[in-house]
Amino acid sequence: MRRRPIKIESAAAVLLAGALTALAASPAAADRIKHPTAVFAGLDKITGRIISFDVAIDETVQFGTLQITPRACYTRPATEAPLTDGFVEAEEMITPSETKKLFAGWMFAASPGLHGIEHPVYDAWLTDCKGGKEVIPDPTPAKLDDPGGTIAPPPPKPGTQPRPRRRDNPPAREVRPSLPPGQETLSEPQVLAPPRPSRSGPPGLVPPGDIPFDNRR
Repeated sequence: MRRRPIKIESAAAVLLAGALTALAASPAAADRIKHPTAVFAGLDKITGRIISFDVAIDETVQFGTLQITPRACYTRPATEAPLTDGFVEAEEMITPSETKKLFAGWMFAASPGLHGIEHPVYDAWLTDCKGGKEVIPDPTPAKLDDPGGTIAPPPPKPGTQPRPRRRDNPPAREVRPSLPPGQETLSEPQVLAPPRPSRSGPPGLVPPGDIPFDNRR
């Protein structure tokens, strides 16, 4: 009896085609939700106060001597594993006209200590993104490396005049930790004067100036 061989290759091709069709019909696993606002937490290591503040994308907020600017903020759809991340730039204000860059990169809300801002007094980290509903595909590697367009453009072609790149830097909005109830301003440390010595001593003690002097000696 002659047996007909089973075409394994054809069956595998059918299964592969079905899997590809199912993947094409389902939403991409790397989809993200783009948000216009990033939520940060700030810590003053001297006073121990923690503040939560919202920052719009491309807006600069000053927390202590830190100037924080979010360039992008994303979350995942509810059908996927939660992931909240954002591209953040942080600078330290040395003088009103001079700043020092401390951090520029991605922050992850689930791992605030993974990429943090190194500063002896202040600390800030991303906690959430909000305000967005638009689902977008995963950004390309070029956009991930430079979501805010901060990388310098390519050099101009020969014979053309380079156009200066204009970036408006509005004054940073300042945020401060909340104060205890009933306190309107931050209280300055008070210097107490040393107590004055009392002229009256313990009972029964006569001051030296009041001791009678015996002239008979």
